[in-house]
This record gives sequence, C-alpha cells and structure tokens, in this order.
Amino acid sequence: MNGQVTQSVMLDKFAYDLKLEIVYTGRGVVTLSSMSVERPGLQLAGGFFDYFDPRRVIVLGLSEYEYLRTFTSQERKEKIGSLLEHGELPCIILSRDLPALPELVETAKGFSCPIFRSPKITTDLMSDLYIYLNRLLAPSVTEHGVLMEVFGVGILLTGKSGVGKSETAMELIKRGHRLIADDNVIIKEIANELYGTAPEIIRYFMELRGIGIINVKSMYGSGSVLDEKMIQLIIQLENWQQGKEYDRIGDEMSTTSYFGISVGLLTIPVSPGRNLAIIIEVAARNFRLKSMGYDASEELITRSIGR
Repeated sequence: MNGQVTQSVMLDKFAYDLKLEIVYTGRGVVTLSSMSVERPGLQLAGGFFDYFDPRRVIVLGLSEYEYLRTFTSQERKEKIGSLLEHGELPCIILSRDLPALPELVETAKGFSCPIFRSPKITTDLMSDLYIYLNRLLAPSVTEHGVLMEVFGVGILLTGKSGVGKSETAMELIKRGHRLIADDNVIIKEIANELYGTAPEIIRYFMELRGIGIINVKSMYGSGSVLDEKMIQLIIQLENWQQGKEYDRIGDEMSTTSYFGISVGLLTIPVSPGRNLAIIIEVAARNFRLKSMGYDASEELITRSIGR
C-alpha cells in the first residue's frame, strides 16, 4: 500500500480529462500530490503564506483576477512572483475563460509553471478538480485477480494461478456481464469505498491459457467492459479440498479488508463439472437480495424454529 501518492500527468491528458485549454505548457507535466485546491486570495492580497501548500493546484477566479487588475503591471508581477516563489506549483488554472494576464504568463515562464483556462465558473471547476484529484491520488494496492460486474455487483475473483479465474470470467462475459480488469486489479479507497480498475496498459486485455492474449472490447464490443467498478464482493476460487468444511448455509459471511474497509468474502470450491459462472451469478443475485434485506438462510431458520 502507498503512503502519500504522487502522480505526474502529461499536460495534454490533464487538459483533456478536465476539458481545459492550455495557455502555457511550462514543464510539460503536471505533478500532483495534494487532493486539495488553492484559491490564493490571502497570498495575493496580504502575502500570508503560513498555511500555503505549494503542492496544491492554484485556481484563479474572477475575484483574484479583478483584484490583480487593480494594480500596475509591475505590482502584478511582484504579487504573482511571490506566489510562485513559494514552491514548484503543479499548475495555475483560470476559470470563466478569463484572459491570461501578460504578467501572469511572463512570470510563470520564469518558473516553468503550466497555465490552463476553463470555461466553467470557479465553483464548478473546483468541484471537478476535487473529484479528479481524489480519484487520481487515492491510496491504492494491486491484487492478483479478475474484477467483473455481474448483475450490477462488482465481484473480485481471486485464487491461485491456474484455478480458472479468467476462464470463468470469459464465460460470464459470454453471458452478458462486464469485465473491468484481468490479472492485475488496482484497488483504490475513494470516499470510504473500494473501487477497482485495470492498469492502463492492459485495460480490456485478457490472457487465456492455450489461446494467448485477447482484447475483450474488440471481440465482444464496448458493452462487455467497464473502466471502473465499486468492489462489493470478493469470491475466492480454490481447488476442492477433501475433508474441508465449506459453508452450506450462508448465515455468516466472512470478510476481508483493504484500507480498513470490510468487504464480504465467499470461498467457492472448484471441481470438475461445477459451472462456476452460474454459481457466481447466483452469488451476485443473493448479494443483491441480502442488500435489500432478504436473507434466505434466515427465513429457513425462522421456518424451522416455527415448527
């Protein structure tokens, strides 16, 4: 698991993701390590930098812009310069399609600080940035497995190599369910929930022993894949072990946790003749029923006691 996350995003991708116009390319990348966004009103007005964090993206809204316009060109340079001198800022973004002040561009060039412009109002722009940064910089861990969406439920299939995870996922895809990640699943903690995605380089790809690498999106269409899904249930596949007791009632589900967040865990034994795809579909439907308050095992126990 990672501590403080730092991500370097290419300028074009950052602009594309947030629908920004590039005003000045600067160092060519945007290095992000803070989930917060800064509007530097106090810093520009009074030079108050006690709680200023240079790791934050700087947003200049209409208030900051019009404030700077009240000064002479030299004074604007000094105020902007004092801001940029306090660390290597990731970038500066102007909201409302505000024209970049010549002094801003000139001073930013001295620090190679990228400048962008957005047509959105400041509050909407900052909301987009918060969502983007929280997803990009969320704590993450990589898990060996396959992540599927089955009847709307995000299910992570785990188990030893060769147990049949990819083959089971392939059967689920044929039955109309969707693949998120095969082999390596990146699990992120976002807003106290777990989300899974695939590494960019292997997204939509799947390895099938004896066949090789296939592209699920190209083979089955865009409706067969998802980029990201909340992980709601983990199913561990393991070869059937003679003498091992497996859950036959389902009244108490085991759990495992990532980043302190618990998620339900089922262990399903694998043996010749078992249709794992159907079993996983049943597990997904049962999970949804339990989420809505219905538990078949509780009903059976109640009926038994009632007699």
